[in-house]
Amino acid sequence: MRVELPPEPMHFVNREEEKERAFRAVEEWQGRSRPLVLSLSGPGGLGKTELAYLIARKLSDRFPDGVLSVDLDDFRVGGETDPGDALAQLLDSLGVEPDSLARQFKARCRQYWNKTFDGRLLIVVDNARYASEVVPLLPSSGDSVVIVASHGPLYDLADGAAVDLVLPPLKDPAAMELLELIVRDRRLATDPEAVRTVVRLCDGLPAALHVAGRWLRAHPLRPLPRLIEELRAELDEKGVSGVEDIWDTTYRNLSPSAALLYRLLPLHPGTTFTRESATALSGLGPETCQDALEELATAGLLELRVVRPEEEGRMRLPGPLHAHARRRAREHGAGGEAAEAQVRVLRWFVRQAQRADRLAAGPRLIVADAQGPVPGAPDVPLEDPAGTGDKRSEYATRWLRTERHALFACVRLAHARGMDAEAVALCEPVWTYAMDHPHRTDVSEVFQLGANSAARSGNAAWLVRMRCQLARSLWESGRPDDAGRELDSAFAALHLLGDDETGSKLRASTMEFRGTLSSVRGDWTAAVADFARSREVHLSIDNHYGAMLQTYRMGEAHAALGDLEPAARLLSEAYTGATEQNRARLIARTGLALGGVLLRLGRVGEARPLYEQALDGARRRGSGSEQVRVLAALAELADAEGRTGAADGYRTEAETIRRHNGLD
Repeated sequence: MRVELPPEPMHFVNREEEKERAFRAVEEWQGRSRPLVLSLSGPGGLGKTELAYLIARKLSDRFPDGVLSVDLDDFRVGGETDPGDALAQLLDSLGVEPDSLARQFKARCRQYWNKTFDGRLLIVVDNARYASEVVPLLPSSGDSVVIVASHGPLYDLADGAAVDLVLPPLKDPAAMELLELIVRDRRLATDPEAVRTVVRLCDGLPAALHVAGRWLRAHPLRPLPRLIEELRAELDEKGVSGVEDIWDTTYRNLSPSAALLYRLLPLHPGTTFTRESATALSGLGPETCQDALEELATAGLLELRVVRPEEEGRMRLPGPLHAHARRRAREHGAGGEAAEAQVRVLRWFVRQAQRADRLAAGPRLIVADAQGPVPGAPDVPLEDPAGTGDKRSEYATRWLRTERHALFACVRLAHARGMDAEAVALCEPVWTYAMDHPHRTDVSEVFQLGANSAARSGNAAWLVRMRCQLARSLWESGRPDDAGRELDSAFAALHLLGDDETGSKLRASTMEFRGTLSSVRGDWTAAVADFARSREVHLSIDNHYGAMLQTYRMGEAHAALGDLEPAARLLSEAYTGATEQNRARLIARTGLALGGVLLRLGRVGEARPLYEQALDGARRRGSGSEQVRVLAALAELADAEGRTGAADGYRTEAETIRRHNGLD
């Protein structure tokens, strides 16, 4: 029996799931009229070839007629390969004399089929790019197995591939294990955080981890922090040795539109992207961009992520490929293409965030102008704001949460490029996200940039709004004095506003913020006064939403002062108003506050449905902090009813959410 397998790799970790699926498929294969095909795909550097040979070695005793291998890159000229040459190698391995080799391709195929008809062969085909390169190499025996390694999926093999294994990057524990096997250096044991940094630089690519390992071995005396910076520069400047040439060759064979998209993808403001946001970035139009994305995925220059259901269909460039695309952009990018792409995708995100904000929060005070459609860039499929039902609000809220990092990056980009209107416009949807996810330091940074952009623009309405939003994020971060200074600046700018409806709403809103800060400081009497003044302004301009919101604030303040009967009356009025106006967030929050007052008044039966409704709303919005609040209230209510077991269950669930989200 001829066996053409290289020695096992020195270091190989993980991939147990892929190996188990491959072995099970071989075990269950029934030997049809065509061979079983195991297709391993993924970007270069993931260890597909090593895995293919490991699987072949484990299966070799099942195939007495030979375990053969062929690397299609050995026969590739100008990006194309002649399957006839690969067939010649396989026929030689099967014992065909050179002078007996059929000269014509079709005759050579028949010769190959004759030689493999009754055999039990295992064949490894490495570096396949297209299914058309592989099909002629399939043995004619149904008792054979072919393992194909390719940079991207070979869709045309679907009918013959019983198992399609798309290799993801190694997860951090496996990547750290591989690095420690490669290096075996005491520095790794003494500085685990530095090890995690190295692993993140390599983004789960075994080839990159081998580069990092060689770098560490070559410099045994240097401290890890210094080595990390040098390694970062090395990977950014030169790439991953061994696969860099593969990526360069693949890039050179891309169509112009796919090459353009590849160069632009590192400019995307989020680490992952969708078909719609890639279209906005590229400026290619939906159909051409879709074709380019498919081409990049097939070429192995794009990772289709297997992620949580709410992130279905997202894509990304792994870190080393991200750096490779940046290098190609520096060398081949046309003048102005990067700046134009950034402006397009930035304005696209402004538009999508504003659309999501309207659905998630409903009509409210907005100071920025609406962003119109971006030519050639489709909107994300959010439901029409004129629709009905809670699902549209849930979907939009989920979109804001999923895209939060991209929105934060867009604010930074807008501020850096002097696009002040876009920076302010983005901060308003970020506000809606922050209401469900308080205490985030990155939100404070975003609002600070928004305030800076507003100040630079000289627009008084923007300045007042951004100062107020920044103030809230500051007091939620435990900085009430800094928040007070921001509100003082907002009040100082109020005289610059006009007497129109927007100016009146901003004055009322600023009073509300000051009242809320007073409540944070424990001065509930001052808070009641500010909320009452704010409500008067809203009533004077017939702003029912604003008046309802301040009624809720007043009810909370009276409850904190121990004035339970006035609190119950105000909160009941606010709850009714929120329900009539179909304000999902405020229905939950007013209901929770009203339930707490009713519980204190001994009206336990009336409190429970309000709490349960509030918990359902918090879960649908994915607000961990609000779920914790409601669960704590439900635990208190269960204690009051003597249901100790239920109370413990609520507290356990709240603690689980705290730990999961890193909440105090």
